Amino acid sequence: MAERVRVRAMMPPGHVRAPSYLRGKEGVIERPLGAFHNPEQLAYGLPAEKKPLYRVRFRMDELWGKAAENPGDTLDAELYDHWLERL
Repeated sequence: MAERVRVRAMMPPGHVRAPSYLRGKEGVIERPLGAFHNPEQLAYGLPAEKKPLYRVRFRMDELWGKAAENPGDTLDAELYDHWLERL
């Protein structure tokens, strides 16, 4: 069974890699993609530690509620571990 996660609902200033429309939403980890240098630090020329990156799948009805045209369709997003809360 796929692991359920929620995207953290933080709103930090500056360059971030989690789209605002995904923050606070729940999805499932579709697969791990490996560890990569954190682009949120690289954008400012800072040393960047490697962080796990995941492909996370969201249902349209989770993202848009009753406004979802096709509620069962999905959207996949690549998100770093520090943006995810395990459920």
